Amino acid sequence: MNQTIGGVPITPELMLFGVIGGAAALCAVGVVAFNNAVRSALCLVVNFFLLAVLYFTLNAEMLGITQVVVYTGAIMVLFLFVVMLLNLGGSKMLHEKPDPKKFVGILLGCALFVILGAQILPQLMQVKPMELTPELAKYGGPQAVGRTLFTEYAYPFEAVSVLLLIGIVGSILLAKRRI
Repeated sequence: MNQTIGGVPITPELMLFGVIGGAAALCAVGVVAFNNAVRSALCLVVNFFLLAVLYFTLNAEMLGITQVVVYTGAIMVLFLFVVMLLNLGGSKMLHEKPDPKKFVGILLGCALFVILGAQILPQLMQVKPMELTPELAKYGGPQAVGRTLFTEYAYPFEAVSVLLLIGIVGSILLAKRRI
């Protein structure tokens, strides 16, 4: 019993992609829905990890590695550190009257989601999977990017690293003067 969606067979890989994509969408909603900044940031971290897994399932290893190292590893750790350092708690409004604008906003957001989905999904169902040739598999991979970065672009890469180092030292010196 072969089931298809728009002529595309449902495979275990497609089902895994759908489950991970759905979890990433739920985490994205959690980022916006939580009142607590720490919970929102943790939802964003999980979302970044799930996006990296999606990149790996699409054979985009370089994007997945960059997603983990840059976004999850650096930016989100810094963001969580600042949120915890500032001790931002959730809102303490227990006796808040319900706001009708919030309900209207949710309703309009869901309507927009349905309208966009109705326009995008039929077009996505017509897309045929691309053949992955060995030459195409190498393009954009970590080895190819690393080889190009450290041969052709070695001097610009070192210049950027020195500029980042100067920025870090300067920010430490500016923060130290204020204390």
